[in-house]
Amino acid sequence: MPTFEIVLFNPEIPPNTGNIMRLCANTGCTLHIIKPISFELNEKSLRRAGMDYLKHIQTKVYNNIDHFMEKNSKKNFFLVTKFGKNSYEELKYKLGDCFIFGSESKGLPKKILDKFRNFPKIYIPMIPGNRSLNLANSVSICIYEAWRQNNFQPLKTKK
Repeated sequence: MPTFEIVLFNPEIPPNTGNIMRLCANTGCTLHIIKPISFELNEKSLRRAGMDYLKHIQTKVYNNIDHFMEKNSKKNFFLVTKFGKNSYEELKYKLGDCFIFGSESKGLPKKILDKFRNFPKIYIPMIPGNRSLNLANSVSICIYEAWRQNNFQPLKTKK
């Protein structure tokens, strides 16, 4: 079982996705990518950011959000958006939880927020007046907080 599941909705920047793939390899996460994708998954800049980690992760690609939901409807979702109601560290996470992130330029569209209206929307605090954080950084912040809350299982064993 993966530690957590990361969903990228319409990613646009290959190095961000490559860095997230590298994060998945180092944290035991599964990566889900929902099309359209603004680049080829075999692009050189993606491979460079992901380095040799790409062969160690599970990446699933879906044609659209409905295709994703057909395969993943039983999961516990958290939508990461600047319109969230709770800061990311305020909620409790369990192994296997799924975090959904929007594209770099548009975030999560209203249709996705509406489709997942019954699931928590979380945000990452920032200085007022700033627009956004880098997508790969945002994913890292959320995944490491969720993993920390779970004592970095299954990595650590009880002493």
